[in-house]
Amino acid sequence: MVAQHPVRLIVEDDLRRSRLTVFFRLLLAIPHFVWFILWSIGAVLVAIVNWFATLILGRSPGWAHGFLAAYVRYATHLYAYLYLAANPYPGFTGEPGSYPVDVEIDDPAPQRRLVTFFRVFLALPALFLVSMILGGPAGGSSLGDGGGSSDETWARVGGLATGVAIFAWFASLVRGRMPSGFRDLIAWALRYGAQTWAYLLLLTDRYPSSDPFEPRGVLPEKPVAVTLTLRDDGRRSRLTVFFRAFLALPHLVWAGLWGIAAWVVAVAQWFFTLAAGRPADPLRRFIAGWIRYQTQVYAYLLLAANPFPAFGETPSYALAVEIEPAGGQRRLVTFFRLLLAFPALLIASSLLFVAFFAAVLGWFAALALGRMPEGLRNVVAYAVHYSAQADAYALLVTERYPYSGPRGSAPEVEEEPFEPEPFPI
Repeated sequence: MVAQHPVRLIVEDDLRRSRLTVFFRLLLAIPHFVWFILWSIGAVLVAIVNWFATLILGRSPGWAHGFLAAYVRYATHLYAYLYLAANPYPGFTGEPGSYPVDVEIDDPAPQRRLVTFFRVFLALPALFLVSMILGGPAGGSSLGDGGGSSDETWARVGGLATGVAIFAWFASLVRGRMPSGFRDLIAWALRYGAQTWAYLLLLTDRYPSSDPFEPRGVLPEKPVAVTLTLRDDGRRSRLTVFFRAFLALPHLVWAGLWGIAAWVVAVAQWFFTLAAGRPADPLRRFIAGWIRYQTQVYAYLLLAANPFPAFGETPSYALAVEIEPAGGQRRLVTFFRLLLAFPALLIASSLLFVAFFAAVLGWFAALALGRMPEGLRNVVAYAVHYSAQADAYALLVTERYPYSGPRGSAPEVEEEPFEPEPFPI
């Protein structure tokens, strides 16, 4: 049993949002931006002193730990407000328990001097990954480098959570309520950001965990239409890992050809569903087979699974999705399906970009350790599962809108999970 992480995100949010404060959220946050910059300057100076002190004492001094812990909490409160993960206006002090999205940080504990000495270098993989998930240097430095110049670059420049917050802004204005999937996705980003900056600032020497499935979040209000199953023990063949991209090439070609046919078939399916009020079963099976197969190809290519997949859907594969049975579909929703699916498809593409970077990190780890770190594997599993949901919705396989929260992707694990590695990024 692995002990809980010393840095934990606590979410006590009821999802209700004030339309007025949502509309002016950026403007209202300006005083916090100024204060955050000033506090960041102080945090850098204290962090340097803390590094020398921890090397000498073997632990962070209480005064430095308290100052930097308050800084990480404040940064998390501010990001939660800015990204609509919480509604109240945050305070300026980072007091524990003062905000609906809060961070618990354990008291100072002994830290290994060798790990402390190389802390900045060890933190680089987590910093790069969290910059893609959260934006900017990840929840404890600056408030992003911009929101991305195009829809295709938001995960690279503004961060996945930034793009999700933009969709959440529109949804909250219309509904007066934050979609739970969006809130939970942003909460995952905030948790990983807080853990990463706590590690970098020597508040703990426990490496941040990118695992989106832990801790368990709130279940979706409705069951997801596409479920995920993992049968993976984490072990990887170093030889096949080294040549993974080359080995996956035939599958990528076949999945691409099948995908072209699936989108062509989806056009015919659209007309049929508009007329009949339900999809044609043969066309639905063809498209659903491609979605299941593509998920397995992604899992193999991105190191979330080890066995070489078959050239077709395999229900018993190490990572597989199952799609709910066919049912009726509303004609009005069908008519506007591609437009309605656009946000989900964009989020799916951004998640897959994050998963690609997680796989690059996992490639090096798997070559060194002979296994895929659980946190990275689960990032990939989350991304490919959401992509399968988005494709199933866009291509009329199901009418259930994709659920973006990590809890909706938490898989049924059919084998005992492996122990995390020392650096479970």
